[in-house]
Amino acid sequence: MQSSPSPSPSPSQSSRPPAPARVRIVDAAHELMRTIGLARATTKEIAKAAGCSEAALYKHFASKEDLFVAVLKERLPRLGPLIEGLAEAPGERTVEENLTEIARQAALFYAESFPIAASLYADPQLKRRHDEALRELGAGPHMPIEWVDAYLRAERGAGRVGADADTYAAACLLLGACAQRAFAYDMTPSGAGPRGLEEFARSVARTVIRGIA
Repeated sequence: MQSSPSPSPSPSQSSRPPAPARVRIVDAAHELMRTIGLARATTKEIAKAAGCSEAALYKHFASKEDLFVAVLKERLPRLGPLIEGLAEAPGERTVEENLTEIARQAALFYAESFPIAASLYADPQLKRRHDEALRELGAGPHMPIEWVDAYLRAERGAGRVGADADTYAAACLLLGACAQRAFAYDMTPSGAGPRGLEEFARSVARTVIRGIA
């Protein structure tokens, strides 16, 4: 009895070319930093998860901090480009609409980044070295505050917020609320607190704009 020919593999079953090494490294770093924390995610473990050597990892990234910045920029909600774009072209939407979008993206950003970086606080010396490395790279948790401050100063210059508005304090209040949301409600059953993301973003933006309008 003649055996029937084996069916041809479907396109989904056919082998796909592996992702470029840099993409695999960033993906692996994101997953490990998210699951075991930034402190425990060594470059050796990241390289192993990415299927490459540690030497290959260092061909793309100068340090683990450099890789961490890449994860923040490429795998987390894009907070920086959004705020910088608003600062360069204020006035296309209302200030409240812009602050609502900033709050929405910031809440998502902190919800993703907080679990990654939280493990650093268990090792003060490691955190200090990490902070110093981020400063050398021109990065760090202070940057979003500076971006929002710059945006609000641009709006103040355009006359869309009060001339005496404390834009730095407003930036701290807006982003502080978003960071606190990630911290305070991370352990709740829904992870969202008493308000959903959209309602939270609108209410925080509305409250801030009332103080600087």
